[in-house]
Amino acid sequence: MKRREFVRAFGYSSMMYPLVGSLPSMFVGPDMLNITILHTNDVHSRIEPFPADGGGRNAGKGGAARRATLIKDIREDVDNVLLLDAGDIFQGTPYFNFFGGELEFKLMDEMGYDAATIGNHDFDAGFEVLKERCEGASFDMLNCNYNLQDSPLQKVVEPYKIFKKGDLKIGVFGVGIGLSGLVPEKLYGDIEVLNPYESAERTATLLKEDKKCDLVICLSHLGYQYELPSYPSDVLMAASTRNIDIIIGGHTHTFLKEAKQFRNKDGEWVIINQVGWAGIMLGRIDVTIEPGKKSKCYTCKNEYLQNSVDNSIIKYK
Repeated sequence: MKRREFVRAFGYSSMMYPLVGSLPSMFVGPDMLNITILHTNDVHSRIEPFPADGGGRNAGKGGAARRATLIKDIREDVDNVLLLDAGDIFQGTPYFNFFGGELEFKLMDEMGYDAATIGNHDFDAGFEVLKERCEGASFDMLNCNYNLQDSPLQKVVEPYKIFKKGDLKIGVFGVGIGLSGLVPEKLYGDIEVLNPYESAERTATLLKEDKKCDLVICLSHLGYQYELPSYPSDVLMAASTRNIDIIIGGHTHTFLKEAKQFRNKDGEWVIINQVGWAGIMLGRIDVTIEPGKKSKCYTCKNEYLQNSVDNSIIKYK
């Protein structure tokens, strides 16, 4: 982000987290490293906006064209953008019933998604269809706690991916919810679900300590928080692990106006964000990192998609 744009973001954003070090030195330094993380979750095949008449409280909101327009505008303003999705891409409108997820993946390709994780509804057409969609996608599908050794998905799903954006090295990995009881067994086959916290910490530690990533992001489809404290969630994962900087969540359709911060088991801050469902919001987290140090500064501004539309952004194939 250019310095004047970061100054504007500092003045008007919902929040700023100076996690380590002093804010003034980070704010004025000429060599700050910046990344803008844009993200969605639980889009559920919502290709068009909710109808203006009969859409209820969501009338006129959302839609792939609006999302594409906003993503394009942001990419024109900032240098380094990472576009991510936290699962449940499929299921919810007739587009999925007719096209089996093909349109959803093509639109994500057109928007330039970098990576996504698997939600439980992404198995709704079966693992063979999910495999086919992943094979044709230009973005990476990530999960580290599904044992895919005996699954056709082994060839198309990776535990993590490292992205180079400017001078930043960013590790991204995925974590999925338990499938038994949520998905018919015949749709996910021989996939074994491993402990999400142990898998997440193991992968995050690999990325942070061995791969020397400046930032580690978890794409989680566990859900934000539950009344039952024993049920796996993003909040509990943050508290139970180390080396994760940001958790981008899904599954519980939780609308957060701004990201939340929680302490991990070493007492360090973890940022958690989730933007509801159906593509009604686009999540945004801007991160500024002081080179050679652990100092990080976060700003967050989640935006409802109900503004101008540029349909020329999307090229249907």
